Amino acid sequence: MRRIKPGSPGECPTEHTLKVIGGSWKLPLVYFLFQGTKRYSEVQRRLHGISPRMLSKQLRELERDGLIQRKVYPEIPPKVEYSLTPSGCSLSPIVEALFKWGERHMASGPTANS
Repeated sequence: MRRIKPGSPGECPTEHTLKVIGGSWKLPLVYFLFQGTKRYSEVQRRLHGISPRMLSKQLRELERDGLIQRKVYPEIPPKVEYSLTPSGCSLSPIVEALFKWGERHMASGPTANS
């Protein structure tokens, strides 16, 4: 696949999609938010193994790319909630297809590349 400058008119749509949802934690984050609005602490408890720094980074990137929205309540201690935007919700069929593919692939046993 040839490399084209991101954001240019010739950018490959697949590359753009992977740039937005790629990363170790973005898809699990989006998948968890399909269940509804969640507080930061709920997300952190659900995603075992993610550091607070990485979680904050991934959430900021998803917000920047318009997939999630962040709502801050003016109280002490601060209450922050995350939910999917309409654009984030539109990922549902894609994420569900990846989930089902993963289930089938895992059930088929080890591959030659493992």
